Amino acid sequence: MPRTKGSKNHAQADFDAQIAKLQKDKALLEEGVSKTVAQIEELKTDIKSMCESLKPQKAEIKRVEKEIARLEAKKAEAEAKAVEAAKKAEAEDMLKKLLASGMSADEILAKLK
Repeated sequence: MPRTKGSKNHAQADFDAQIAKLQKDKALLEEGVSKTVAQIEELKTDIKSMCESLKPQKAEIKRVEKEIARLEAKKAEAEAKAVEAAKKAEAEDMLKKLLASGMSADEILAKLK
Protein backbone atom coordinates (compact mmCIF):
# COMPACT_ATOMS: atom_id res chain seq x y z
CA MET A 1 0.00 0.00 0.00
CA PRO A 2 1.38 3.42 -0.91
CA ARG A 3 2.39 5.78 1.76
CA THR A 4 0.39 9.01 2.25
CA LYS A 5 2.27 12.18 1.65
CA GLY A 6 2.24 15.16 3.95
CA SER A 7 2.34 15.65 7.65
CA LYS A 8 0.13 13.62 9.87
CA ASN A 9 0.35 16.12 12.69
CA HIS A 10 -2.82 18.08 11.89
CA ALA A 11 -4.21 20.12 14.73
CA GLN A 12 -7.74 19.14 15.59
CA ALA A 13 -10.15 21.91 14.67
CA ASP A 14 -11.98 23.52 17.57
CA PHE A 15 -15.50 23.08 16.29
CA ASP A 16 -17.10 24.41 19.45
CA ALA A 17 -15.22 27.72 19.16
CA GLN A 18 -16.12 28.06 15.47
CA ILE A 19 -19.80 27.29 16.18
CA ALA A 20 -19.85 29.82 19.04
CA LYS A 21 -18.26 32.51 16.82
CA LEU A 22 -20.73 31.87 13.99
CA GLN A 23 -23.68 31.91 16.40
CA LYS A 24 -22.46 35.24 17.79
CA ASP A 25 -22.17 36.63 14.22
CA LYS A 26 -25.63 35.28 13.43
CA ALA A 27 -27.09 36.96 16.54
CA LEU A 28 -25.52 40.30 15.57
CA LEU A 29 -26.92 40.02 12.03
CA GLU A 30 -30.38 39.11 13.33
CA GLU A 31 -30.29 42.08 15.68
CA GLY A 32 -29.38 44.38 12.78
CA VAL A 33 -32.19 42.93 10.68
CA SER A 34 -34.73 43.38 13.48
CA LYS A 35 -33.65 47.01 13.99
CA THR A 36 -33.99 47.66 10.26
CA VAL A 37 -37.44 46.06 10.17
CA ALA A 38 -38.50 48.18 13.15
CA GLN A 39 -37.27 51.34 11.40
CA ILE A 40 -39.16 50.38 8.25
CA GLU A 41 -42.37 49.86 10.23
CA GLU A 42 -41.88 53.22 11.95
CA LEU A 43 -41.40 54.92 8.59
CA LYS A 44 -44.54 53.23 7.23
CA THR A 45 -46.49 54.58 10.20
CA ASP A 46 -45.04 58.06 9.60
CA ILE A 47 -46.02 57.88 5.93
CA LYS A 48 -49.59 56.88 6.82
CA SER A 49 -49.95 59.75 9.28
CA MET A 50 -48.51 62.20 6.76
CA CYS A 51 -50.95 60.96 4.10
CA GLU A 52 -53.83 61.46 6.51
CA SER A 53 -52.71 65.03 7.26
CA LEU A 54 -52.26 65.66 3.53
CA LYS A 55 -55.91 64.99 2.66
CA PRO A 56 -57.35 68.01 4.54
CA GLN A 57 -54.58 70.22 3.19
CA LYS A 58 -55.48 69.24 -0.39
CA ALA A 59 -59.14 69.91 0.35
CA GLU A 60 -58.24 73.34 1.73
CA ILE A 61 -56.21 74.10 -1.40
CA LYS A 62 -59.20 73.19 -3.59
CA ARG A 63 -61.48 75.40 -1.51
CA VAL A 64 -59.07 78.33 -1.76
CA GLU A 65 -58.69 77.84 -5.53
CA LYS A 66 -62.49 77.95 -5.93
CA GLU A 67 -62.63 81.13 -3.82
CA ILE A 68 -59.89 82.71 -5.95
CA ALA A 69 -61.75 81.83 -9.15
CA ARG A 70 -64.98 83.29 -7.75
CA LEU A 71 -63.24 86.52 -6.73
CA GLU A 72 -61.50 86.81 -10.11
CA ALA A 73 -64.88 86.46 -11.82
CA LYS A 74 -66.32 89.20 -9.59
CA LYS A 75 -63.31 91.41 -10.35
CA ALA A 76 -63.73 90.91 -14.10
CA GLU A 77 -67.43 91.70 -13.82
CA ALA A 78 -66.72 94.86 -11.82
CA GLU A 79 -64.08 95.95 -14.35
CA ALA A 80 -66.53 95.36 -17.20
CA LYS A 81 -69.15 97.47 -15.42
CA ALA A 82 -66.58 100.23 -14.83
CA VAL A 83 -65.60 100.23 -18.52
CA GLU A 84 -69.27 100.31 -19.50
CA ALA A 85 -69.92 103.21 -17.11
CA ALA A 86 -66.90 105.08 -18.47
CA LYS A 87 -68.13 104.61 -22.03
CA LYS A 88 -71.61 105.78 -21.05
CA ALA A 89 -70.20 108.84 -19.29
CA GLU A 90 -68.01 109.63 -22.30
CA ALA A 91 -70.99 109.27 -24.63
CA GLU A 92 -73.09 111.55 -22.43
CA ASP A 93 -70.31 114.14 -22.33
CA MET A 94 -69.99 114.00 -26.11
CA LEU A 95 -73.76 114.32 -26.46
CA LYS A 96 -73.80 117.36 -24.16
CA LYS A 97 -70.95 118.99 -26.13
CA LEU A 98 -72.69 118.33 -29.42
CA LEU A 99 -75.98 119.67 -28.10
CA ALA A 100 -74.19 122.69 -26.64
CA SER A 101 -72.52 123.34 -29.97
CA GLY A 102 -75.93 123.67 -31.54
CA MET A 103 -76.38 120.31 -33.30
CA SER A 104 -79.84 118.91 -33.50
CA ALA A 105 -80.79 115.48 -32.24
CA ASP A 106 -81.22 114.22 -35.81
CA GLU A 107 -77.73 115.36 -36.80
CA ILE A 108 -76.28 113.68 -33.69
CA LEU A 109 -78.05 110.40 -34.53
CA ALA A 110 -76.78 110.57 -38.10
CA LYS A 111 -73.23 111.16 -36.82
CA LEU A 112 -73.45 108.18 -34.42
CA LYS A 113 -74.53 105.85 -37.24
